[in-house]
Amino acid sequence: MSLLMAMNWNERIIARLGRGAVLAGIATLAFAAPSLLAQRSGLLMLDRFEAGQWDVRVRDTTTTRSSLCIDNGRDLVQLRHAGAACRSVVIEDTPSAVTIQYTCPGNGYGRTRIRMENARLAQIETQGIAQGLPFDYSAEARRVGSCTPR
Repeated sequence: MSLLMAMNWNERIIARLGRGAVLAGIATLAFAAPSLLAQRSGLLMLDRFEAGQWDVRVRDTTTTRSSLCIDNGRDLVQLRHAGAACRSVVIEDTPSAVTIQYTCPGNGYGRTRIRMENARLAQIETQGIAQGLPFDYSAEARRVGSCTPR
């Protein structure tokens, strides 16, 4: 029986690759795993909002109010660019607040911070450019019930 056949699987890999390559691979995996886990679990706070009908009231005005049906808090990020295909970058991601900056090619950009009060109440600060015009406002979003059929 040859020496290679007598070795177990780990010993064979180390013999073929060398200890340095194996240790480098283990070190790479140890540093990459937390990063991959963080990407997979990002923006979980937004998923804790209850689905349903939400009223969004802009502060400092008495008339600016909108109602929308959301699946989760991710629908609150692009209020001025709803439905637009935008690229986003996460600036802040904590259990109680997220800040996302996004760019919508040909349609402007925005930066939104959402702070969760509870699963039915959020504070929103957003600013950017939509349809060539600037926007900058703070709002309160509150779940008011189930979505009404269309």
